[in-house]
Amino acid sequence: ELFVLTYGALVAQLCKDYEKDEDVNICLDRMGYGIGIRLIDDFLARSAVKKCRSYSETADMIAQVAFKMYLGVTASVSCSSAAGNEFSLILDKNPLVDFVEELPAERASLCYCNLLCGVIRGALEMVHLAAEVTFLQDRLKGDAVTEIGITFLRKAED
Repeated sequence: ELFVLTYGALVAQLCKDYEKDEDVNICLDRMGYGIGIRLIDDFLARSAVKKCRSYSETADMIAQVAFKMYLGVTASVSCSSAAGNEFSLILDKNPLVDFVEELPAERASLCYCNLLCGVIRGALEMVHLAAEVTFLQDRLKGDAVTEIGITFLRKAED
């Protein structure tokens, strides 16, 4: 709960500091990326998971283990490409928005939880998986669910 409250204050301050939503979104992603590259060590140590053998296993690990460990929720996973490298993580409940009713009309393009995209991208990069991570749907914007898209670009070289 403390994290959720302080996260809201962080986003509010960034909205004051930056005029454009795109700049806030970039800043949140960058902050999340920094968290992700540090958080992966904690995740690997505490979860004692084995090496994932496929993109599908990796997406499941994020949705079932990492989200549960750090956010207290699990996400469902769906593969959205024939190549097997694009996945959606669907959250029925997003704890980061527990105290947020809606975004102000003047902040319509703000991606309030963009920090999560950066965290996932940073953590994946540290295990040598390049990925693009974006919000596809957001309940704060009136969508039915919160959906994060992960596209695995290529396995990075060791």
